[in-house]
Amino acid sequence: MPVAKGTSLDPVRTRESMLAAATVLLYERGLDGVGVSELCKAVGASKETLYRHFGSKEGLVAAVLQARSDRVIRWITEAAEAAGPEPRARLAAVFDALGGWYAEPGFRGCAIVNAATQHHHDPARTVASAHLGRYLELLSGIAADAGSTRPERLGRQLLILLEGATVVADHHDPDGTTAADAKAAALALLATVSPSPRKQAA
Repeated sequence: MPVAKGTSLDPVRTRESMLAAATVLLYERGLDGVGVSELCKAVGASKETLYRHFGSKEGLVAAVLQARSDRVIRWITEAAEAAGPEPRARLAAVFDALGGWYAEPGFRGCAIVNAATQHHHDPARTVASAHLGRYLELLSGIAADAGSTRPERLGRQLLILLEGATVVADHHDPDGTTAADAKAAALALLATVSPSPRKQAA
């Protein structure tokens, strides 16, 4: 990474800058669409710098996917929390947030699942499994707060709707209603919840 003579390098800033540039390129082109040399050019670093920070291209890919997972889960969780304590409102907010994402011009589906589909092995597969697990935790929490006696099962059903909507929005959403349709299905599913004995007693 070229810098003026005498300028000290900030390793954290350098790493973050490389991650940001690699994130954009890998999302647009996929894991197999970019070689190490092109990655280095895109992130403004030598191969030595890339290897020093990430160990390998696979290490960079793992870091990109993990950082994206952290960002996405934080964003979705914040959207749900901003909707207030009522489970139905929180679930609706999740799909509303997704709808905004689907409408973005550069939307290409979930980068993490895309990567795991391309490379059905580590590091992409491990990061994708953990990412879906974090979604499941959020959705199961909403199901539990709604009174579900089997919140993990309901959470998994909601996760299937969420991930299915993301795939459909990427590949077949001519009228832009995928998020709204998925939200309606999710809310209908949540409405079937039978309160647990504890909540009925309350």
